[in-house]
Amino acid sequence: MDTNSIIITVVITALVTASVVYIITTRAKVIDGDETNKDNAATRTIQLQAYERLLILVDRIALPSVITRVNQPNISAREMQLMLTQNIRSEFDYNITQQIYVTAEAWNAVKNLKEQNLLIINQLANVLPPNATGLDLNKLLLEFLMNDKKGSLHEVVSEVLSYEAKKLME
Repeated sequence: MDTNSIIITVVITALVTASVVYIITTRAKVIDGDETNKDNAATRTIQLQAYERLLILVDRIALPSVITRVNQPNISAREMQLMLTQNIRSEFDYNITQQIYVTAEAWNAVKNLKEQNLLIINQLANVLPPNATGLDLNKLLLEFLMNDKKGSLHEVVSEVLSYEAKKLME
């Protein structure tokens, strides 16, 4: 072989080697990018599921829903108060782990709704006479909800959660 042939062979070998290295590193970056995209998609899916669960929670601890669900005839106002508050706490506790998947603002909104509903139930139950029935407490709670803006806090919290979930889908 002459010198020109050796130089051409070396140059071609170097170009082929450089091309192979370039293709391998480019594919590795694409694969890593795909994995990152898959991880982001999986994370987004989990977050959306958490928002969905919190929306269900907000609906379940909304006072009209709780009253409808736990209403029992012939119990005292005190017994109804305990049933309502226990139900709200139980629903909240069941979903407490969802806070790691949503924003702090979203979680605080849900937590504040729970606390406000417990406060309303306890305050209104305390103004009833000792012989009041569960039906009396439920009527008082529903009247309060109809006449006070705080009663519709569950709608505001639902809107906040829906807004944040929609932002994730963009």
